[in-house]
Amino acid sequence: MDSFTIMTDSCCDMTAAMARDLGLVVLPLSLHMGEAVYRNRLDGSEIGFSDFYSRVRSGETATTSAVSVGDFETEMRKILDEGRDILCINFSSALSATYQSASIAAGELKAAYPHREILVVDSLCASLGQGLLLWLCVQEQKRGRSLREVRDFAEATRGRICHWFTVDDLNHLKRGGRISAATALFGTMLSIKPVMHVDEGGRLVPVSKARGRKASLLALVDRMAETAMDPQDQTVFISHGDCEADARFVADEIRRRFGTENVHINYVGPVIGNHSGPGTMALFFLGKER
Repeated sequence: MDSFTIMTDSCCDMTAAMARDLGLVVLPLSLHMGEAVYRNRLDGSEIGFSDFYSRVRSGETATTSAVSVGDFETEMRKILDEGRDILCINFSSALSATYQSASIAAGELKAAYPHREILVVDSLCASLGQGLLLWLCVQEQKRGRSLREVRDFAEATRGRICHWFTVDDLNHLKRGGRISAATALFGTMLSIKPVMHVDEGGRLVPVSKARGRKASLLALVDRMAETAMDPQDQTVFISHGDCEADARFVADEIRRRFGTENVHINYVGPVIGNHSGPGTMALFFLGKER
């Protein structure tokens, strides 16, 4: 019986329509840019995706904030008061305090709702990798799996959600401490593009390098060829930092090489995009391991 709601945060980078169709409750992280604070809503209603990337290209910088404990408590209470349990699946704890906030809120609500269950899962995923895990969990929910069965599925599956991405401007990774200033300088001069992934601990890790933009995009598809399970039958997600043409190039290459039919494309949202920058390209699929 479908007696529980799946909750998450906006770093899942799904379209608002997909999240709505899946029945997800999505809490936004925040972006502090200029004199304003914007909620990173999936529909871009507070700060549009193209507008955000245009401002970053013009030199503006921003800081980001996790979902607060209070915001989780407020939204969780609404669901619990409806007599429903909660499965909360959040952005990797290695990259944000959002999972910790959800865990604290769940703990504080237990006494007030002794007959309800709130289970919190660290996705160890980012962007549409988190989105893909959520999509798969909803399919299990639709098959009639219980709250605990879907929780167990999420924890068993998260380590198989493969994240491969590249960036166009190394300076954003330098600013976030992911690469050194020297690496950013020489990489930019030589048009070296990093090929990175999110490891089993939910951390961003550089794996290899490609010479030039097209080579880096093809490297993502090569990684899929190496590790994807039955790629022709998968639902594959691609997110991009305001470079939709490149995302469509990668999607077309996936369809050509593997015969994959279901490929979904959306923006890298402002919170993650603030750290990865314009021109980020990310590919997510289910593999044997990360």
